[in-house]
Amino acid sequence: MNHIRHVLDAATYSYAGFLRLLQETAAQAECMFFAILLAVYVAVGADAGQFAILGFLFLLTIAIEALNTAVEVLVDHLTNEFAEFARQAKDLGSFAVFCGLTMMSLYSLYVVYSHL
Repeated sequence: MNHIRHVLDAATYSYAGFLRLLQETAAQAECMFFAILLAVYVAVGADAGQFAILGFLFLLTIAIEALNTAVEVLVDHLTNEFAEFARQAKDLGSFAVFCGLTMMSLYSLYVVYSHL
């Protein structure tokens, strides 16, 4: 019974994290980007496998965004003044998100190009 309770608690924490992430403008923009890409995939006639890969890349990107947001929350809690470690932590998180978005974009360019 403890395992079931643990799973339910974990799901509750995950849902709370999801709701918190949706408060971030960057996460909202990434969701809109994903929706636009879905429409483009439909328009070019992408196959199910290509939709699946796009979905995987989106989930990876939004997971990176969640971790980036967590880093920013912690850094903002640690200091309200300029600190080099804070700048570096935020820059590294932003770069990770950029890499995720770049993967989605490059793959989507490939999908569109292959259907022309």
